[in-house]
This record gives sequence, structure tokens and C-alpha cells, in this order.
Amino acid sequence: SGGGGGGGGGRRRDSREPPPNRGGGGGGGHGHGGHYAPVMDEEACCLVSDEAEEEFDFGEMCIHQVIETIEYVLGTVSHTASYLRLWALSLAHQQLSTVFFGMTILGGMSAPFPLNVISVYFWFAVWFGITLVILLGMDVLECFLHVLRLHWVEFQSKFYKAEGYAFEPLCHRSLLQKDESL
Repeated sequence: SGGGGGGGGGRRRDSREPPPNRGGGGGGGHGHGGHYAPVMDEEACCLVSDEAEEEFDFGEMCIHQVIETIEYVLGTVSHTASYLRLWALSLAHQQLSTVFFGMTILGGMSAPFPLNVISVYFWFAVWFGITLVILLGMDVLECFLHVLRLHWVEFQSKFYKAEGYAFEPLCHRSLLQKDESL
């Protein structure tokens, strides 16, 4: 359907199409917010006002709030457990560094005088290798797990709402076929 009724110009948008992205909006980009109703589209304004006049159901609202409360409590426990996992890795890192230092460099220092100088150089090289392989590997693992935790635990539970439009990946073939049909 064509036509530019209502002073909007251009083609009229089908109610099943997603609204055009004009910036601003009601959700701040967090995946939730009110309905989008362009000022020039009178039909969309009527649809939004019809939806706003739905009957209030107190029982449904109570059930929804109980579910939200349970999800919040479970999310808090999940966040705490996730931080405890990082804390345990940090504690293991500290304990391993103490054990490695005691078994290598301190062992070399306990040798008698002429031997301890050479022994410290040797054990320092062993300690340095262990530090690079095991302890720095654990540091990288800690950083990776912390970023993963932030993305999946924090982001998914706080900001992501499964509302809106289904994701459609970019397909060059379908775009070219649309251009050819025009």
C-alpha cells in the first residue's frame, strides 16, 4: 500500500514491521521500554492507546511479582557464587606462589655458603619458569573467567530482556534479491 496520508510522506508502514530507528526511544537501549508510536502515524497511536486500556488483573500482577522476586534472589545467590569462584582462584594463586617460592628459592638459600650462590641462580630459573607457566596461566584464566562472568551472569540477568523482534542475521543474497525485485 502506498500513499502519504497524515502528512508523513513516503510509504505507510505495515503494523507487523519493526518501527524505524530514529534514535531516542523509551528504553535507553536496554531492551525494554514503552511502545513506539510515531507522531505522524495515527493508526499506531490508536493501537497503543487500545493496548493501554487492558483490564488490570491483581492476581496476575501478584504472581508476576513473586516470580520476579524469586528470580532476583536466585540471581543474587548466583552473583555471589560467581564472585566466590573468582576469590577461590585468587586464593589458590596466592597459596601456589608461596609454595613455589618456598620449594625453589628458599630451598636454594638454605644450602651452605659457597653452594647457595649457584643454587639460588638455578632455583630462581626454576621458580621463574613455574611462575610463567602455572601462575601467569592462572592469571589469564582468572581474567577470562571474570570477563565471561560479567558478560553472561551480570549482563544477561540485569539488562537483557527477551522482548522485541527476532534477530535476523545479515544475508547479502537476500538483500541483492530485494534490490533486483525493485
